[in-house]
Amino acid sequence: MAPEGAIDNQGLQGHTTAPGGVEHVPDPTALGLTSTGWVAVAMIVVILLMIWKKVPGMIGKMLDTRIAGIRTQLDEAKALRAEAEAIRSEYEAKAKTAHVEAEAMKAHAHHEAAAIIAKAKAGAEDLMTRRAKMAEDKIAAAERAAIAEVRARAADAAAKAAGILIAEHHDAAADRMMVDRSISGLSRLN
Repeated sequence: MAPEGAIDNQGLQGHTTAPGGVEHVPDPTALGLTSTGWVAVAMIVVILLMIWKKVPGMIGKMLDTRIAGIRTQLDEAKALRAEAEAIRSEYEAKAKTAHVEAEAMKAHAHHEAAAIIAKAKAGAEDLMTRRAKMAEDKIAAAERAAIAEVRARAADAAAKAAGILIAEHHDAAADRMMVDRSISGLSRLN
């Protein structure tokens, strides 16, 4: 056993201690190559196998196929975009046409409304004229009826007054004379 404080170097050949107490172990070697060298050799072998089996050509073909598919999709997208723009242009034209038609319909509706209002005014004026004429006719008829009634009452009153006067001034002899005159006037008529 080694005295205290002495370092035991037995079995520590090739090992070193790094600062902080971490031990460093050297990489093992095989055929003179370290692990990094063997990884490089393996990569070179894999790359050579890939070249020998024509993997780059297959990858190129896959990429070409993929590129062709993407081109096809881009062409389809361009065609769809062109179609969408054509549809958009068509709808814009339809919208403009619809706007023009709407303005024309609006103008036509205003024109028709003005014509209807003018016709209604003319009809109202006609109606007012006819009603005024009817009112004038009713007033004239009422005047004629009133005049006829006044005449009838006046004739009635005159007849009554004449009857009273005749009754007061005529007697039976005067009545006979009138009757005789009336009868003689009738015989002349035949």
